[in-house]
Amino acid sequence: MAATKSEELISRSGLRYRKVRDRIIETLLLASALVAVFTTLAIVAILLIESAAFFEHVSLKEFLTDTMWTPLFADAHYGILPLVAGTLTTTMVALCVAVPVGTAIAIYLSEFASHRLRETVKPILELLGAVPTVVYGYFALMAVTPLLQKIFPELPGFNMLSAGLVIGLMIVPYVASVSEDAMRAVPRYMREGSYAMGATRLQTALRVVVPGAFSGLAAAFILGISRAVGETMVVAIAAGMQPNFTFDPTEQAATITAYIVQVSLGDLPHGSIGYQSIFAAGLVLMLITLFFNVIGFSLTRRFREAY
Repeated sequence: MAATKSEELISRSGLRYRKVRDRIIETLLLASALVAVFTTLAIVAILLIESAAFFEHVSLKEFLTDTMWTPLFADAHYGILPLVAGTLTTTMVALCVAVPVGTAIAIYLSEFASHRLRETVKPILELLGAVPTVVYGYFALMAVTPLLQKIFPELPGFNMLSAGLVIGLMIVPYVASVSEDAMRAVPRYMREGSYAMGATRLQTALRVVVPGAFSGLAAAFILGISRAVGETMVVAIAAGMQPNFTFDPTEQAATITAYIVQVSLGDLPHGSIGYQSIFAAGLVLMLITLFFNVIGFSLTRRFREAY
């Protein structure tokens, strides 16, 4: 009887210990998850607070409609359109490179490459993502721009075309890696069913695997867009730092991130309108990224319902 009671006490003690341990682990996991939430909320709060101080001096209409951005000049203008135009232009040029090239690489690695080749090429691709962006910037300025000037002799030394092309090459590993993972996750029976119907490997890849992995592909494209929109050093080095309201990629321009870097490295006093302008620009950058993410989420959900 005493032994039975002792065993029962040990069992209860062990159960209590496991419950306490599980609660501690759950609390730690919840705290880890909340860190990201609180960090995001803190960033949004700082941007809103500092931007509100900026808009006390600058009207929202001027900010959204003026085509000149010279907040550091004596004759100050606060139109965000030149920076938005430069950001969107370089991003579109980059996507014209990254999306088709990255998707083609992903299809080849997922559907055609041997296991040995795939395990060799994919780490090399992912290793390209570790190259410092300043290296890509000087590559765009010293190698890509002179090459483009041989094709377009009137191309200036600083231009959005070379910056966008290099950004596209830079985000190819992200698009290819995430897309390949999404395609590999497509169930094998879908491929076998397509083969049984007489489809070729290419037809299966394009008509079965790609639609089946569309949600993952959309995530890869959104990741690439966010990476291109937020790129700083390549555009700062190769595209020039002169705000210019144009969508012509052969012209020089400044992007939102390049302007933030330019002001952050200066001697502007804290609280000045020039200093507060970087928070207003950062808020616009966050809204642009949010816009693209909402579009990607909407397309993914709609495609899932249709598929």
